Formats: sequence, structure tokens, C-alpha cells
Amino acid sequence: MFDREREWAALTEFATDPQPGALLGVVSGRRRQGKTFLLRSLCQATGGFYFPADEAADRESLNQIGARLAEHVGAPAPLAFDSWHQAIDALLSIGRDRRIPVVIDEFPYLVRANAQIPSIIQNALAPLRAERDQSRSSILLCGSAMSFMGRLLSGNAPLRGRAGLELVVPTLDHQLAAQFWDIEDHSTALMANAIVGGTPAYRREFARNDTPSGPDDFDAWVVRTVLSPTSPLFREARYLLADEPDLRESGLYHSVLAAIASGNAHRGGIASYLGRKAGDLAHPLTVLEDCGLVTREADAFRENRTTFRIAEPLVAFYHAVMRPIWSDLEHTRDTGRLWQRSRRRFVSNVLGPHFEQVCRYWTRHLAGPEVFGDYPNRVSSGTVNDPANRTSHEVDVAVYGLDDDNRQPLLAIGEAKWGDIMGLGHIDRLRRIRSLLIAQGRPGAESARLACFSGAGFTDELRTAATADTGIVLIDLATLYRAG
Repeated sequence: MFDREREWAALTEFATDPQPGALLGVVSGRRRQGKTFLLRSLCQATGGFYFPADEAADRESLNQIGARLAEHVGAPAPLAFDSWHQAIDALLSIGRDRRIPVVIDEFPYLVRANAQIPSIIQNALAPLRAERDQSRSSILLCGSAMSFMGRLLSGNAPLRGRAGLELVVPTLDHQLAAQFWDIEDHSTALMANAIVGGTPAYRREFARNDTPSGPDDFDAWVVRTVLSPTSPLFREARYLLADEPDLRESGLYHSVLAAIASGNAHRGGIASYLGRKAGDLAHPLTVLEDCGLVTREADAFRENRTTFRIAEPLVAFYHAVMRPIWSDLEHTRDTGRLWQRSRRRFVSNVLGPHFEQVCRYWTRHLAGPEVFGDYPNRVSSGTVNDPANRTSHEVDVAVYGLDDDNRQPLLAIGEAKWGDIMGLGHIDRLRRIRSLLIAQGRPGAESARLACFSGAGFTDELRTAATADTGIVLIDLATLYRAG
């Protein structure tokens, strides 16, 4: 098990809770994050019951859980259930003598065949019900369909208010992903992270522990793992969309993702790319957001403007690099040539935006208060209007704090460049943006620090200026990958 101490501690605490009565917990997260591994390990360590649901008819699922439960309790023959009322009560009964975890994995498959199951579980766990009060089963419902799992405990859902645990198993961040993939070179680590992200299964099961040994091996690694039609990673991005039950018009959702991957981060740009009205995109964008495939971020300086980004790196790589040449990738014998043709698109549409996102993540979650003068409370990108020059300026990293009066003073503004050696010209640009924010009367702008994030380094002149001026902050790859 790699870096799942928090999740393991939460699960073991839930599975050994000393209080009387049955408990309910929900475990979710995108596929390939290790949820099943955690839950199987929990059941093995505690003697718990684990049931992996299949895509099956309701009757077959009842038969399957009856057979599994019979094995668990040592019954001579499979248990026969006429309904899920009986099956859930049977799961409660195995916890009469002691606290025991009861896991139903891939729970959305069961509900797809029988939409009443959440209500049945709600009724089974009703207060003052003897079967619930006399049981010490810790029922854990697990699933990877993020839109479905997100609704399970929300609003007027039957199970709202019933769960004592809601655990989301996240992907590994860029630092942990580098450790997991055993990549020591920071540049190689970030380039690999821009493609496969922090999904653990992509290394062990999908790439069979094939990792890029360094910068000179990166291109060859992409060709032999991600772009090879014989590799599971080749079609994984398409399967991720197919796994989401709410994505019924797959063509539309692929097109929306392609628009974002092409650099259209705002609703108007996406609509123009698709040849549709901006209002027509509200539903597909919301569905993609609920599925965890797209994130929505408010502009740092204009609250009425929203930026959309693809949350899963492999999906962004697929739509920016693979989808435009899909037929060639399937049939060519010279994948290396196709990759070299696509490499510029990878750098501009995938690697550059991913580097910016890593910089924002590091600033928000990993940077100490000494870097920007206080703890960052909100970090996003934004656009600042420059009326005098009739233009606007993009800010890659805008950092806000939080004071004792719940005000959010601006702590810093920053620019992130993956392939450029940054110099004094970048600081001059940030100073101009800061002067515009001061003129707007934005709190904290006068003392806001100027931050340069670079994957290629800084000129000697800029380093000298940063040494003399504590208001200039330089963050390189070594800093982004330094353990906090």
C-alpha cells in the first residue's frame, strides 16, 4: 500500500467502531485509485464480508450475493433471497456478535438494475429497528461512477443523513506520483504526470512497471506505453467516459472535452468550437463536472467569468494528442513519427496547462506561509483588464489569503512558464498587472508578491533581483518537488 495512511486509518476506525448499532459508509473515487485494494485488505484484516457486484440482472445479483454470503458464514448451500429486503437484513445479521465490515463494491451496478436498493437500505437502517440496533455491521458502499456516488448522500436522496463515513479516495499529487513511479528527474516526472496523472494502477497494471528512466527515455516511453495499441493505456481515456452512466450522448461529451483540450477554457470558446450557443452547454458541462472529468473555477478577478479544465490528465492527453490522429495510431508501424509530429501540441495544449495547474496546487496546498507572507486560502487564475492599452493580461497564479475579518487580501500574482527561462521582462509584466490591481482598489495589491514559476530556470539578472527584493519569489521544479 502506497500513501493511503489517511484512508486506511478512516476505514479501520469505521470498521472497529465500538458503538452499538449498524453503521453505513460510502467510499468513492475515480477508477484505478486503489479503492478495491483498500476494501479487500480491510476485509482480510478483520474477517469482513466483501461482495463485488457485476453488471447483471437484479435476480442474478441476488443469487450472487446469496452464494457469497453462504461461503462467508460456512453455510452448506447458497442462501436464497426473494428480495433485497431479505439480503440487506442478512448482511446486518452477520454483525450480531461483533463489529464487522460489510463491503458492497461497484454499488452503482446494483442500483442500475434495481433503483429501489438505496431506499431499501434506508429502511433497513431506520432508528429503533431491531435488525439495525442489534447489528454491528459496518456497511460500506463503494463505486467509481462519480456522478452517481456524489448524489447518493445529497439533497433528498434516501441515504442522506444515514452515513457515518464519506470517504473519497483521491489521485496522487505530483510529488507522490513521482515517488510512486520512481522517477527522480523532476522534468521527466512532471512530463509523465501530465499524461498519466496520479492514478496508481496505470503504473503497475497498465504499464507493467515500465517507467521512463530519464529525459532521454521519455519519448520512447510514451511510444511504447501510452501510444501503443497493445497497451491498456491506449484506450483507457475512452473507457473512462464509457464508465459514466450519465454520459449518454458520448459524441457531445467527447466534443466538449476536445474543445477544452484545444485551449478553449471559457464557455464562449467552447460554444464557438462546437458551433453551438453558450446556453446549450450548461447541461453537458455540469454532467462532466459531476463525473469528475471537468473542473469549474471562478476567475480570480472577475467573478462572473468561469474557467473549465479537464481534471484527468490522460483524458486531456487523449483529446489533445491521440484523438486527432486516432486512425493513424491504430494502423501505423511508425508510432514514433506520429509522436514527433504531435509533440508540439503536447507541449502547448497538455504540458503547459498541466504545469500551471501543478503550480496552483503547490501554492494552495504545499507552500508554507513564508513563501507568500501568509497561508494561501484561495488560488486560481484570472484575467486583468488594461483599459489604457486596450488589452487584458492573463495571470496564471493569483493567491489570496484570509484575515481575521474573513476578508481575502491578495498575497501574490504569478506567471508559470514550462519551457521558458524567465527573466526581468516577466517581472516587469507582473508589476504592470499589480499596478492595474492597485488602481482597481483590490485589497492587498500594494504588497502582493510577484512570483515566477519556471520549468526551465531563471536568468542570472532575475536571480539577483530576487535576492535583493523579498517581494520577488522564484519557484523552480526542485521547489515544486521538494517535500514539505
